[in-house]
Amino acid sequence: MKFMKLGSRPDTFYTTEAVRSVSSEVSSDLIIQVKGSRYLLHKFPLLSKCLRLQKLCSESPESSQLQIVQLPDFPGGVEAFEQCAKFCYGITITLSAYNIVSIRCAAEYLQMTEDVEKGNLIYKLEVFLNSCILHGWRDTIVTLQSTKAYPLWSEDLEITSRCIEVLASKVISHPSKVSLSHSYSRKGRDDLSCNGSESHRTKPINKGWWAEDLAELGIDLYWRTMIAVKSCGRVPSNLIGDALRIYASRWLPKKQEEEVTSKHRLLLESIVSLLPSDKNAVSCSFLLKLLKAASILKASSSSRMDLARRVGIQLEEASVGDLLIPSLASTDEMVYDVDIVMTILENFMLQGQSPQTSPRRSRGDFERRRSRSAENVDLMFQESRRLSSASHGSKIKVAKLVDGYLQEIAKDRNLPMSKFIAIAEAIPEFSRLDHDDLYKAIDIYLKGHPELNKSERKRLCRILDCKKLSVEACMHAAQNEMLPLRVVVQVLFFEQARAAMSGGQVTELPSNIKALLAAHKNTSKSTASFSTNATMPPEDQWSVSGLKSPKSNISTLKMKLAEVEDLDENFVKGIEKTTKVKSVSMVPKRPKRMFSKLWPSIKSASEKN
Repeated sequence: MKFMKLGSRPDTFYTTEAVRSVSSEVSSDLIIQVKGSRYLLHKFPLLSKCLRLQKLCSESPESSQLQIVQLPDFPGGVEAFEQCAKFCYGITITLSAYNIVSIRCAAEYLQMTEDVEKGNLIYKLEVFLNSCILHGWRDTIVTLQSTKAYPLWSEDLEITSRCIEVLASKVISHPSKVSLSHSYSRKGRDDLSCNGSESHRTKPINKGWWAEDLAELGIDLYWRTMIAVKSCGRVPSNLIGDALRIYASRWLPKKQEEEVTSKHRLLLESIVSLLPSDKNAVSCSFLLKLLKAASILKASSSSRMDLARRVGIQLEEASVGDLLIPSLASTDEMVYDVDIVMTILENFMLQGQSPQTSPRRSRGDFERRRSRSAENVDLMFQESRRLSSASHGSKIKVAKLVDGYLQEIAKDRNLPMSKFIAIAEAIPEFSRLDHDDLYKAIDIYLKGHPELNKSERKRLCRILDCKKLSVEACMHAAQNEMLPLRVVVQVLFFEQARAAMSGGQVTELPSNIKALLAAHKNTSKSTASFSTNATMPPEDQWSVSGLKSPKSNISTLKMKLAEVEDLDENFVKGIEKTTKVKSVSMVPKRPKRMFSKLWPSIKSASEKN
């Protein structure tokens, strides 16, 4: 911290309660009132340096004893006035980053300019500010913070803008000079970071050393400083993102129970407006934390949609817990905000869409562009393939994420089935390599919503592809009382077909069914084994006990078959007959009629290919 002393005489100011005076052999002829304090002073030293006091004294009537001047709107208070008065008397004053703003505003109010006297206070304050204060990182931050007490004066005197410009230039010019950092020199290398999770000892000091120091600023000054830092275009976007993360973790409420104010809402919306546009400038987890905070703080719709768009761009990095955003809408009784997740998924899927086709160019326009080399065209093609491959992989990751998310929200009794289905269908069908996790989510939803009627359960199960279920999932589905009959029959058929293709023999199968089974053989081999979630409650865990008994399957199946009138009676007898054989060696005698009812839309594999 830099200090400066002005004047040559020692301090001879005396205070008696609310009356303050200067020790002098000459009697006082001027009383100045500032913020409830009265000062017994002399006209000559003050009027010789303060043009405003000259004008006020000339305007007010002069009494026989003392002339009284009132300064009700004096900036800086009594402390700043005393420093200005001491300077007029030649008494030594001490300047620092903590008081220079208040004294500078007070000197401007008193009009202590060079026009009144050479080497006046304003001139000396400006020299100290430009040559000392603004050369130091910490002093500049302290000075900028002190401008909040005098915002209008500081703006008019350009103190605020000068401090912001200096801070931005130091961040840009000296990204590796960690010794400039006030926080670094104050806290040391071994302190915890702002979130308490990492120590500087565990990773090297990065070029974002300035982030914690700037986090001391209020949101208005911080926003202006970060805008100046970003405008240069020379600071990497990931450092900008890291600085915003540090600031958010310091100032946003840590718990939902904390009091929410409009100040918090403004702070969040300002942070969102500062987010870099580059992908991966901030982590997806941080974006989703901001989105949760936006929900709690009831931020503007534009801020929430902006965050949802950013999350959608890098959704493959998210976890299920990140997506569990609380629903705080007064008209919504759901536990989680499913609508915002749907918006995120829509933005994620927009990435894969091709841009609109450009209008056709004229022949001359085409000829002018033929100078592009074949090598550049080939590089563009390779880059396009790489991006396409990455997009496919991200969709597979997001499919697993969505199915895990569905398992969590399925427990909510107030979740409409339409929203459950919309989330499940938001991703393309090819992105699910297997449907085990999706089946688990459907099973949880059916258990949590026993009031669903038969048609609703059918509608829910249409999103399930039985051919993509593992052996264990099929065994569970075969005895699941909540599933529609059609789904159970499909599961039994595909499981029997899979077993037959792997070891047994199938007789008298139509050619189209054989083609279907052959096409399904490779899919079934690549299906991942089905594993249960150890952390799930007992009622959501799957049990395959009793499935070794054929009678268990048949009793359940016959009960369900009795509910449907349009199924062939011979099909029931055929299933009974097949269960008496230890290995799968036959199918119903009239499979063609039965399959035409169960899967009327199935085409032969040759037609599909």
